[in-house]
Amino acid sequence: MTITTEPPHTNRDPGATRVRASRTILTRRSLRCALGLLWLLDGALQLQSFMFTTGFAHQIIDPAATGQPSFVAGPVRWNADLIGHHPAAFNAVFAGVQLALGAGFMVPRFCRWAIAASVAWAGGVWFFGEGMGGLAGGHTTALVGAPGAALLYLVLALAAWPPLDRSEFAGPARTPLPPPSWIGRVWAVLWIGFALLNLLPGNSAASTIGDELAMNGSMSPGWLAGFDGWIGSGVHTMGRGAGVFIVGVELAIGLAAWQQGRLRRPGIWTGIVLTGVYWAAGQSFGALFSGQATDPSTGPLVMLIGLAALSTTPGSAFPPDEIRGHEFARRALHADVA
Repeated sequence: MTITTEPPHTNRDPGATRVRASRTILTRRSLRCALGLLWLLDGALQLQSFMFTTGFAHQIIDPAATGQPSFVAGPVRWNADLIGHHPAAFNAVFAGVQLALGAGFMVPRFCRWAIAASVAWAGGVWFFGEGMGGLAGGHTTALVGAPGAALLYLVLALAAWPPLDRSEFAGPARTPLPPPSWIGRVWAVLWIGFALLNLLPGNSAASTIGDELAMNGSMSPGWLAGFDGWIGSGVHTMGRGAGVFIVGVELAIGLAAWQQGRLRRPGIWTGIVLTGVYWAAGQSFGALFSGQATDPSTGPLVMLIGLAALSTTPGSAFPPDEIRGHEFARRALHADVA
């Protein structure tokens, strides 16, 4: 005799097995495509004529050692000197690697290899090229690009890792897989870290923030320089309160994302919008049209992490572990027992 066991709440609505509304903002596949496009952009930027000169080593890489402890400054200066001796050859390799990574992210067959290679490459760039994003020196903030673009590439690559069973869908409704649920914790830690960086001596002063905005404005086109000046004047008007306000907002964004309450989604959206302001006012959109940009800076990457965190927020999508658990339970309840 064959007995079929069904859950007591079973109904015929195919959508009834969903435990949450499925509105995935960013799936793992779309995250890989976004990373692929960013790596292709980085590779294209590396092909700019300036990058084939010694200026790449001495004006882009070497300044990352300024104000850093010796264990960071030493390797960065060594790397700059090495590249400076053969800039064209090294830069051709750098451009080729980044273009290959971008293409690899786009092709499902090679995406795992591309992810693994990008983690190693981004880690090396973060330490030897970006000087750990200036974190060890304690004189950087989210406004000017902390914690370094390469580190965020590394985190996002891990979040984009495809499922082991090669299926990009899960659950009876064939819901696209969102990024792993731990990306929400990364977002929270990131913003709490931003707040702590602004609490370091010298970083929270209105004069420091104003100087950062003024420096960005001096390297920006007129319309963007005017935006920097407008924000800078507001910072000077607020005085010390500007630093306190920024710390409070960043800390609130991080704490809202850490818990699973109703404030989590509004907090993440607030962080995404604030990141856009930082990207424009403090990073000049990565100086993409300056002829000397190597990447779009941290703005787009932080936004991607925010969208990934939204995709794992209750009410947005299935976290991967819950998808698997729900599917396993559904199959067990419908198993035939001989």
